[in-house]
Amino acid sequence: MFTKPQDIVVALKLALGDSPLKYAELGQALGISASEVHAAVRRLLQARLLDPETKRVRREALLDFLVHGVPYSFPASPKELTRGMPTAWAAPVMAQKFSSSDQIQPVWPDPKGSVQGASVEPLYPSVPGAARRDPELYGLLALVDALRIGRARERAAAEKEISVRLIPHAAT
Repeated sequence: MFTKPQDIVVALKLALGDSPLKYAELGQALGISASEVHAAVRRLLQARLLDPETKRVRREALLDFLVHGVPYSFPASPKELTRGMPTAWAAPVMAQKFSSSDQIQPVWPDPKGSVQGASVEPLYPSVPGAARRDPELYGLLALVDALRIGRARERAAAEKEISVRLIPHAAT
Protein backbone atom coordinates (compact mmCIF):
# COMPACT_ATOMS: atom_id res chain seq x y z
CA MET A 1 0.00 0.00 0.00
CA PHE A 2 1.50 3.34 -1.06
CA THR A 3 1.26 6.62 0.79
CA LYS A 4 -1.30 9.04 -0.65
CA PRO A 5 -1.10 12.85 -0.54
CA GLN A 6 -3.80 13.10 2.12
CA ASP A 7 -1.62 10.92 4.38
CA ILE A 8 0.89 13.77 4.55
CA VAL A 9 -1.86 16.19 5.57
CA VAL A 10 -3.01 13.77 8.31
CA ALA A 11 0.57 13.20 9.51
CA LEU A 12 1.22 16.95 9.76
CA LYS A 13 -2.00 17.51 11.71
CA LEU A 14 -1.13 14.64 14.07
CA ALA A 15 2.38 16.07 14.53
CA LEU A 16 0.86 19.34 15.74
CA GLY A 17 -1.37 17.76 18.37
CA ASP A 18 -0.47 16.88 21.92
CA SER A 19 -2.91 14.01 22.05
CA PRO A 20 -4.34 11.91 19.24
CA LEU A 21 -7.70 13.06 17.94
CA LYS A 22 -10.56 10.76 17.12
CA TYR A 23 -10.86 9.95 13.43
CA ALA A 24 -14.10 11.93 13.11
CA GLU A 25 -12.57 15.00 14.80
CA LEU A 26 -9.45 14.79 12.69
CA GLY A 27 -11.51 14.36 9.54
CA GLN A 28 -13.66 17.36 10.37
CA ALA A 29 -10.60 19.52 11.02
CA LEU A 30 -9.04 18.47 7.72
CA GLY A 31 -12.14 18.29 5.54
CA ILE A 32 -11.60 14.55 5.00
CA SER A 33 -14.01 11.73 5.87
CA ALA A 34 -13.36 9.74 9.04
CA SER A 35 -12.93 6.57 6.97
CA GLU A 36 -10.28 8.26 4.81
CA VAL A 37 -8.47 9.44 7.96
CA HIS A 38 -8.55 5.86 9.26
CA ALA A 39 -7.10 4.60 5.96
CA ALA A 40 -4.43 7.33 6.07
CA VAL A 41 -3.42 6.33 9.60
CA ARG A 42 -3.19 2.71 8.46
CA ARG A 43 -0.93 3.69 5.54
CA LEU A 44 1.20 5.90 7.82
CA LEU A 45 1.66 2.96 10.19
CA GLN A 46 2.73 0.73 7.28
CA ALA A 47 5.15 3.41 6.11
CA ARG A 48 6.56 3.54 9.68
CA LEU A 49 5.78 7.24 9.97
CA LEU A 50 3.60 6.56 13.04
CA ASP A 51 4.55 4.55 16.11
CA PRO A 52 2.39 1.40 16.09
CA GLU A 53 1.78 1.44 19.85
CA THR A 54 1.10 5.11 20.53
CA LYS A 55 0.03 6.19 17.03
CA ARG A 56 2.22 9.26 17.49
CA VAL A 57 4.18 10.68 14.60
CA ARG A 58 7.80 9.59 14.28
CA ARG A 59 9.01 13.12 13.72
CA GLU A 60 12.49 12.37 12.38
CA ALA A 61 11.10 9.82 9.91
CA LEU A 62 8.39 12.25 8.82
CA LEU A 63 10.96 15.00 8.32
CA ASP A 64 13.09 12.66 6.19
CA PHE A 65 10.07 11.70 4.09
CA LEU A 66 8.95 15.31 3.66
CA VAL A 67 12.39 16.44 2.52
CA HIS A 68 13.47 13.45 0.45
CA GLY A 69 10.23 11.73 -0.59
CA VAL A 70 7.41 14.22 -1.01
CA PRO A 71 9.03 16.29 -3.79
CA TYR A 72 9.34 13.11 -5.88
CA SER A 73 6.17 11.34 -4.78
CA PHE A 74 3.87 14.37 -5.03
CA PRO A 75 5.54 16.87 -7.37
CA ALA A 76 3.83 20.09 -8.29
CA SER A 77 4.58 23.00 -10.53
CA PRO A 78 2.96 26.42 -10.75
CA LYS A 79 0.42 26.70 -13.55
CA GLU A 80 -1.96 29.41 -14.79
CA LEU A 81 -2.76 32.60 -12.89
CA THR A 82 -5.67 32.31 -10.50
CA ARG A 83 -7.06 33.70 -7.27
CA GLY A 84 -6.14 31.75 -4.19
CA MET A 85 -4.35 31.33 -0.90
CA PRO A 86 -0.58 31.95 -0.83
CA THR A 87 1.62 28.89 -0.40
CA ALA A 88 5.32 27.99 -0.39
CA TRP A 89 7.52 31.13 -0.17
CA ALA A 90 4.49 33.43 -0.63
CA ALA A 91 2.78 32.14 2.55
CA PRO A 92 3.24 34.11 5.79
CA VAL A 93 5.56 31.43 7.21
CA MET A 94 8.20 32.21 4.54
CA ALA A 95 7.20 35.59 3.13
CA GLN A 96 9.61 37.57 5.34
CA LYS A 97 12.56 35.46 4.17
CA PHE A 98 11.84 35.97 0.49
CA SER A 99 10.63 39.55 0.22
CA SER A 100 10.76 40.32 -3.47
CA SER A 101 11.28 37.59 -5.96
CA ASP A 102 11.30 37.47 -9.71
CA GLN A 103 8.81 34.61 -9.49
CA ILE A 104 5.04 34.96 -9.49
CA GLN A 105 3.80 33.95 -6.07
CA PRO A 106 2.31 30.46 -5.83
CA VAL A 107 -1.26 30.02 -4.58
CA TRP A 108 -3.66 27.19 -3.90
CA PRO A 109 -6.71 27.84 -6.10
CA ASP A 110 -9.43 29.02 -3.75
CA PRO A 111 -12.49 31.19 -4.48
CA LYS A 112 -12.15 32.67 -0.98
CA GLY A 113 -8.52 33.60 -1.65
CA SER A 114 -7.46 37.23 -1.82
CA VAL A 115 -4.22 36.90 -3.78
CA GLN A 116 -3.59 36.37 -7.46
CA GLY A 117 -0.74 34.06 -8.36
CA ALA A 118 0.37 30.91 -10.10
CA SER A 119 -1.91 27.97 -9.35
CA VAL A 120 -0.33 25.10 -7.39
CA GLU A 121 -2.35 21.95 -6.83
CA PRO A 122 -2.52 21.34 -3.06
CA LEU A 123 -1.69 17.92 -1.64
CA TYR A 124 -5.42 17.34 -1.13
CA PRO A 125 -8.45 19.38 -2.28
CA SER A 126 -9.48 20.30 1.29
CA VAL A 127 -6.07 21.81 2.15
CA PRO A 128 -7.04 25.50 1.74
CA GLY A 129 -10.02 25.10 4.09
CA ALA A 130 -7.99 23.15 6.65
CA ALA A 131 -5.24 25.77 6.44
CA ARG A 132 -7.74 28.58 7.08
CA ARG A 133 -8.95 26.78 10.22
CA ASP A 134 -5.46 25.99 11.58
CA PRO A 135 -2.63 28.53 11.12
CA GLU A 136 0.03 26.10 12.37
CA LEU A 137 -1.06 23.48 9.85
CA TYR A 138 -1.12 26.18 7.17
CA GLY A 139 2.52 26.95 7.92
CA LEU A 140 3.59 23.32 7.64
CA LEU A 141 1.60 22.72 4.45
CA ALA A 142 3.07 25.84 2.84
CA LEU A 143 6.58 24.71 3.83
CA VAL A 144 5.92 21.30 2.27
CA ASP A 145 4.86 23.09 -0.92
CA ALA A 146 8.17 24.98 -0.88
CA LEU A 147 9.85 21.55 -0.89
CA ARG A 148 7.60 20.43 -3.77
CA ILE A 149 8.03 23.46 -6.05
CA GLY A 150 10.85 25.62 -4.76
CA ARG A 151 14.31 26.23 -6.02
CA ALA A 152 17.31 25.15 -3.92
CA ARG A 153 17.22 28.29 -1.75
CA GLU A 154 13.52 27.97 -0.92
CA ARG A 155 13.82 24.22 -0.32
CA ALA A 156 16.75 24.72 2.08
CA ALA A 157 14.86 27.38 4.05
CA ALA A 158 11.72 25.21 4.14
CA GLU A 159 13.67 22.17 5.34
CA LYS A 160 15.22 24.19 8.17
CA GLU A 161 11.87 25.66 9.23
CA ILE A 162 10.06 22.31 9.10
CA SER A 163 12.75 20.70 11.23
CA VAL A 164 12.42 23.47 13.83
CA ARG A 165 8.65 23.03 13.90
CA LEU A 166 8.64 19.21 13.98
CA ILE A 167 11.72 18.62 16.10
CA PRO A 168 12.07 21.61 18.46
CA HIS A 169 15.46 20.55 19.80
CA ALA A 170 16.82 20.69 16.20
CA ALA A 171 16.98 24.48 16.50
CA THR A 172 19.83 24.28 18.99
